[in-house]
Amino acid sequence: MSNGNWIVPDWPAPACVRALSTTRLGGVSPAPWDSLNLGTHVQDDPARVLANRAILRAQLPADPVWLNQVHGTTVVDAAVVSGIPDADAAIARASGAVCVVMTADCLPVLLCDRAGTVVGAAHAGWRGLHGGVIEATLAAMGVAPHEVLAWLGPAIGPAAFEVGDEVRAAFVADDEAAASAFLPGAAPDKWLADLYRLACQRLARAGVTRVSGGGLCTVADRRRFFSYRRDGLTGRMASLVWLAAPDA
Repeated sequence: MSNGNWIVPDWPAPACVRALSTTRLGGVSPAPWDSLNLGTHVQDDPARVLANRAILRAQLPADPVWLNQVHGTTVVDAAVVSGIPDADAAIARASGAVCVVMTADCLPVLLCDRAGTVVGAAHAGWRGLHGGVIEATLAAMGVAPHEVLAWLGPAIGPAAFEVGDEVRAAFVADDEAAASAFLPGAAPDKWLADLYRLACQRLARAGVTRVSGGGLCTVADRRRFFSYRRDGLTGRMASLVWLAAPDA
């Protein structure tokens, strides 16, 4: 579901779980970061990034806990962490603590439990996905996997994500079923990888079967999404999830 310049996840989350995913629309940055660039590490003017983050902040109960994403599997608690940690996922059990991951082709995965007691956000590029960032986030959430709901945000689609033999081999070595997420590419040693399918397979193996979202390709939709694979120098979008206060 779209709400102006935001995408509001269409998933069966409880009412106390709030989430949104930004697009490239509605900010102040000029090209090639036009316009709602939220990344401080992409050569955009820091003052414009702060202005864009202020636009986002107006939609949130508190400042989001920004991460220094390193394509790893470290998970932090957004309610207690300080500074900008090296991490690729966050969870929160406290109301008002906002988990966020930034992307521009990698897959943002938002998570919550059906009871509305915990939320999580994971940055799942192929390295983090293969390394186990989803599994690490689920472990940090500390609830039974069959109670977890997942939403897959905008990411590079299967028609655009060409990878080498080594990427396919790494996933297939872990799970033979992963072979179904790769189609032959233009060259003999290249493959088209389906991040959405790989994430669904990882979630299912972990016991999470209620998965929503997927299918929004950052590369194909130039008007709405930043894409590092398509443009190189570009902005970053954010996907966020939090628990609302009881009276919110």
